[in-house]
Amino acid sequence: MEQYIMKGGNSLAGEVQIGGAKNAALGILAAAIMTDEDVYIDNLPDVNDINVLLEAIQHIGAVVSRVNRHAVRINAESIHAISVEDEYMRRIRASYYFIGALLGKYKSAEVPLPGGCNIGSRPIDLHIKGFRALGAKVEIERGVVMAHAIDLVGSHIYLDKVSVGATINIMMAASLAEGQTIIENAAKEPHVVDVANFLNSMGANIRGAGTDVIRIKGVNRLHGTEYSIIPDQIEAGTFMCAAAATRGDVTVRNVIPKHLESISAKLKEIGCEVVELDDAVRVVGGNRQTRTNINTQPYPGFPTDMQPQMTVALALAEGTSIVTESIFENRFKYVDELARMGSNIQVEGNVAIISGVRRLKGAQVNAPDLRAGAALVIAGLSAEGYTVVDEIGYIERGYEHFEEKLRSLGAVIEKVDSQKEARKFMLKVG
Repeated sequence: MEQYIMKGGNSLAGEVQIGGAKNAALGILAAAIMTDEDVYIDNLPDVNDINVLLEAIQHIGAVVSRVNRHAVRINAESIHAISVEDEYMRRIRASYYFIGALLGKYKSAEVPLPGGCNIGSRPIDLHIKGFRALGAKVEIERGVVMAHAIDLVGSHIYLDKVSVGATINIMMAASLAEGQTIIENAAKEPHVVDVANFLNSMGANIRGAGTDVIRIKGVNRLHGTEYSIIPDQIEAGTFMCAAAATRGDVTVRNVIPKHLESISAKLKEIGCEVVELDDAVRVVGGNRQTRTNINTQPYPGFPTDMQPQMTVALALAEGTSIVTESIFENRFKYVDELARMGSNIQVEGNVAIISGVRRLKGAQVNAPDLRAGAALVIAGLSAEGYTVVDEIGYIERGYEHFEEKLRSLGAVIEKVDSQKEARKFMLKVG
């Protein structure tokens, strides 16, 4: 089983290039099957979630051509199935986007309930509410979502709570519905905007993405396009927090600084220097970093996907910080792993009370999910001695060549798959 092994204590320094946004790419790849013409997508992250989704697209009959590691051409003219196999759904949650894409194009979809990281309850009831409002009959039988319609007709849909997945899924189906659809209380995340822009480049008529009211005028068909995915806000934020936790000096390039404002603001509050450039952000860790409070919120609030990484930085800051997790109820599972490294964090319900310590100590820990796994790597790079992170498959779902990018910043880290390789690493670095 592959692991990351690292020796902490080095301040990260240098520049790192950020890849395309995984969460945007997942929605865009699903939407690419909504036309029979060629779709070319670049700035695609080469991570496990993306590769699994491309396998699923091929499996239902589309032609998928990898132009290079970060670009793909898809032609869905030959799709022969409106049913996606359970194998792909269990591996990534975002394959539920096939429901909206297939329902919009073919007026029919059969997709198993999704898997993914176990970070809390993520029901798809809002997705189903939206599809039913558009005129589809939706049933769940033996764990499969079965959605069918004679015609999809635009509707006024109010989302009871902000949901990125439901917003994107309904937006896709509504793009090929008859008449106008209005989504109220829509998610405003950058990747929602990116999927809307992609659909518009295919001939859809979507207005208001990035606000809480999205208006969609249905069109008869979508056409081929060429599109470049936005940079990954969460990958960028992860390296920003790594700079803070290791008291480093890191410039993250190929980013949209506006997407990172909530992260930048909190890093400034704890004593980091944050410099925004046109397409880059530089973070310089402060010698004396202090407490702050965080409450995760939908965009433009502080993202739940950055909560574990920021918690590691706060675990090494002076004073007592409070982190409130408002999105997912199981997002503090990594705290027990941080405790093995000497952190002082108490969890009460959806609140973590963090008493900062001067240093962490290396330990063997398990990544419980994607973002928590990245946070444990940051903790290991900040700690005294050696840290081993197991279950790194979670991390590789969303970070491309994570250990290589960290090494380029001066981290002492390797991916190993045996005790022998781990011992060899320890002998080499001393």
